[in-house]
Parts: sequence; structure tokens; C-alpha cells
Amino acid sequence: MQALPGFRDYFPEECARRNYVTSVWRDVARRYGFVEYDAPILESLDLYAKKNSGGEILSQLFQFTDKGGREVALRPEMTPSLARMIAARERHYRKPMKWFCVAPFFRYEKQQKGRLREFWQFNADIVGEIGVAADAELIAMAIDILRALGLGSGDVVVRLSNRHAWLDFLRQKTGSEEGATEFLAVIDKLEREAPEETEKKLAAYGCTLEEVRAFIASGGGEAFSSLLDSLEARGMRAFVEVDLTIVRGLAYYSGNVFEVFDRSRKMRALAGGGRYDNLLSQLSGGAVDLPAVGFGMGDVVLGNFIETNAQAKQRMEEEIARAGGIDLFIVVADASHGGHATMLLQRLRDEGWRVDMPAGEMKVGKQFQMAEMLGARYAIVIGSEWPTLKVKTLALRQEEAVSQEDLVGWLQRAWTDADPLNK
Repeated sequence: MQALPGFRDYFPEECARRNYVTSVWRDVARRYGFVEYDAPILESLDLYAKKNSGGEILSQLFQFTDKGGREVALRPEMTPSLARMIAARERHYRKPMKWFCVAPFFRYEKQQKGRLREFWQFNADIVGEIGVAADAELIAMAIDILRALGLGSGDVVVRLSNRHAWLDFLRQKTGSEEGATEFLAVIDKLEREAPEETEKKLAAYGCTLEEVRAFIASGGGEAFSSLLDSLEARGMRAFVEVDLTIVRGLAYYSGNVFEVFDRSRKMRALAGGGRYDNLLSQLSGGAVDLPAVGFGMGDVVLGNFIETNAQAKQRMEEEIARAGGIDLFIVVADASHGGHATMLLQRLRDEGWRVDMPAGEMKVGKQFQMAEMLGARYAIVIGSEWPTLKVKTLALRQEEAVSQEDLVGWLQRAWTDADPLNK
């Protein structure tokens, strides 16, 4: 038996890599003052139809009729659930609301590199703030997440665009914004479609591919100056490039949008998001009308990229080694002191140490092998000298006699001296 196509088993090593990424997501978000929330994995099908995301996501839903006769779907993204939650209780929270989540999502789509049917994603949103400062805050957080993973401006780039700029362009050509969604879909595929095909589609809007490329080359003028100034002040300007080919495929975006890519462009986007100032009003039937901006970062492409980047991969492996395994291993050299070993095991665990010991009788040499295999820094040997213990620093092969009463204090001092960040 194997996992279903597009889904993953998380053996300990895979789970450790996932937990490393999700812990970085959470740590950075909390540094920025965001609070965590979550929502049901199963939602009403109407929620996604009402959102008007476009046909692609609707066609990728895992949907079915539940036993109560309701049409439901496994969530493919978080924004509709977030909007539903805020519409229900926004008066309870001071604005702006800075919320994030780390959760699994599901899309029934063709499996390919960087895409699975089940994936974990980080989502961060600022609701109730119209100013560009919120856009800058989210882009900065996306950059800081990547930096925390060991990636620099030579590895990744934030490609920044603005939907209003394209709507202005469309109005100049047609005199209105009619057909804006379809027009933006054409722009979204500029880099993926044959030029002849794009030229035919643009003709319907009274413009040529040459005019579109000239507009892209213009860089949007002063439209991004405040946002870029904020990122410059944070020391992050080198991560960002204005690129008007980025429009984001979802119809509800309404202003600044961005996507994050590896510099070599060998992979899909690592993250993406932007302004969606009208979505809350749309979903609540006008009951709640708050501006919002957000982005998502998935684990599949990000994990693939970390594996190809030597510095990021090394940092991941070091952090996993630091976080995994155990701190201490109790070696029972005299079986008559098994009761004392069990007592000490629980005492140390109560103090917050990660500790293990043999489940049954085992030769002393095998116990030391187990201690090293589990990543323990210290082996605590209980033998005929009880209540005096021998504490062995495994990496140095150094041994010191310590009374069982003084053990916790000795460990705290030794651990801090060896690595002040650990305790």
C-alpha cells in the first residue's frame, strides 16, 4: 500500500524538514507581531464559487456531497476562509489585524515538479490598513523568511507589479475597464505563450505586443516609489525588482501584487500575493468592507529549492540536528540501580531535558552506541558508585564525577558554557 497520488508520507526525516520550515514561518511571523489562526479543512463549496477566483481553482477542488446532503470541498487556499471569519467577527479585533496561519491545503491538479495535491502553506494577511506600509510589511516578512532559511538576494528575487497600472493601460486603449479580467489573464501568460498567440489576443483590446512590452519596460514610473523606499530603509531593496509581467492569476487582486522566484527561474514561484481590497465586501454581501493585503508561501517548491541551495540546505541540516534527538542518555551500568535510573529519568524530564534510557537490560557498550545514535550530548552513567554519577561528554570522550543532587545544576552550567543559545 502506498500514499495516494499527490499525497505524502512524512517519515521522521521528512517530518523534520517540514517542521523546520514551518518553525521558521512561525518564528518570523511572530517577530513581525502577527498572531496565528486556523480554519476548518472542510468548507462549503459555495464559499469558493462566491469568491470568484476563476475557473482554475474551481476545477481543482476536492469536492463531494457529505452525509447531510451539503456540497463541500477540502480547502484549496485560505483567503476565502479568512474572509468568512473576519466578516463574522471583525468588530472584536483592533485594526489593522495581522494574522497568519500554517496549514495543509488540497488541490486536485496534475502532478508535476513543484506541485502536489496536498501541500502545506504559510499565509499572512494584514486587514484594515489601506496604506502602502502594509504592503511593505508583508513583502519584508517574506524576505525575512527567506533570509532565515539561509537565502540571500543572489538566490531569490521579489518581482513587484501593480494591477492599477495595467487597468490604466487598458483604459487608455479601450476607454473602459471592460474585459479587465480576461486582459490580465493574457498578460499573466506573456512568458508562457507563443508571441503570435498573444498578439492575436491583444488585438481584441486595441493594442499590440510591442506596446505591451514597451509599457513593461517603462517600469511603472513612480507607482512603486513609497514601497521601494520602505524596503530600502529596511536594507531589503536588493531583493526586489519591478516587473509588470506579474499580475497574479486570481481575479480578486486589486493593487500591488508580487511573486517570489529563485534567481535562475528554474522553479515555480516560491511565494505570491498582493492587495485584495474588495474581497471582504464581496464575500459578506457588503456587510464588511475592509482593505486587505496578504501572501502565501508553499512548502513544495520551497523545499525543492532548499535542497538545491548549498547554504540553505546546510542551515536546515544544522537546525534539524540541533532540534532533533535527545540531550541526555542514562547508561545503566549496574542493573540493581534500575529504579534509581528511572527516578532520575523522570526528574530530568520534569526539568525540561530530552532524556532516554534503555527499555531493558543491555550491555554498557551498546548503551553508549545508542546514546550516540540518538544524538545525546551527555551520557549519565549509573553504577555501583550511586549516588555519585559519571557524566560523559560524548563528543570529547571526557568524564566527570557528579553527585545526583548536583546533576541538574552541573548540566545547566555545562550546557550553557558549550552553547549559550541552547538553554
